[in-house]
Amino acid sequence: MLDLLKSHISIRKYKNIPISDEKFKELLHAAQHAASSHFVQAYSVIQVKDPAKVEALGKLSKNERQFETAALSLLFCADLKRGQKAVQLHDKDIIGDTVEDFLVAVIDTALLAQNFVVAAESEGYGICYIGGVRNNPKEISELFKLPDYVIPLFGMTVGVPDQENEVKPRMPVESIIHIDQYDETEQNEQLIAYDKVFNEYYKRRTRNKKDMTWTETMADFWPNKRRAHMKEFIQSKGFLQE
Repeated sequence: MLDLLKSHISIRKYKNIPISDEKFKELLHAAQHAASSHFVQAYSVIQVKDPAKVEALGKLSKNERQFETAALSLLFCADLKRGQKAVQLHDKDIIGDTVEDFLVAVIDTALLAQNFVVAAESEGYGICYIGGVRNNPKEISELFKLPDYVIPLFGMTVGVPDQENEVKPRMPVESIIHIDQYDETEQNEQLIAYDKVFNEYYKRRTRNKKDMTWTETMADFWPNKRRAHMKEFIQSKGFLQE
C-alpha cells in the first residue's frame, strides 16, 4: 500500500478498455468508507455516459484531451441537498449557508475522491483530477441539472493507462513537519534544495522536459488571480451566505 501511494501519477491517455458499471460501483462503495464529518456524507458523483455530455464537460473544463479516451468520466460534487431533504422529512429545514457547512461538504467530497483514487489505482487503473471544472461551474451545473446546495468541485477521468510517466518528486518530509509550533527558520534553505531535485526531474523526464524549478512554477502561478467567479457562483448555490 505504501508503494502504491508513492507511485501516483496523473494519467491523461487511456487504453480502449471499458470499466463496467459493477466495477465502478465496487470502487465507489470502497471510497464511501472515507471519514465523513458527523457522517453527513455530503457528496454526489455524476457518472457521465452520454458522449455529447462527456464532450461538453471536456470543453467547459478546458480539458478535452483527458476525456477523449477515458473509460470513466466523473464529476464530483459537494452536496448538502440530500441533507436538506433528510431534515425536511422531520419538518425542519437545513442551515447550510455558513463557512463551516461549505468546508464540511468540500472536505467530505475530497476524502471520498481520494479514497476512490486509491481504490482505482489498486486495481491497475489510472486517473486524472480535472480541476478545470471550476472554469465554468455555472454552465456545468446547468448541463447536469445540479440544484441548490450542490456544486461541482472537480472532474475525474479513469481508465487503463496508455502512457508511462515518472513520479514527480515531493518535498522532503522534513519540509512539511513542524514540532509543537510553526517553524519558518529553514524554509528558504529547504526550498533551494528542493528546487535542485525538482529541476533535475524536469530535465530528465521522458515527456515535456523543462528547465524550471518548483519555486519558479509557484512564482508564475500565485501572482495571478484565478477563477474569481467562484465566490459569486458558490453563493448563488446557497453556500457562504454569512
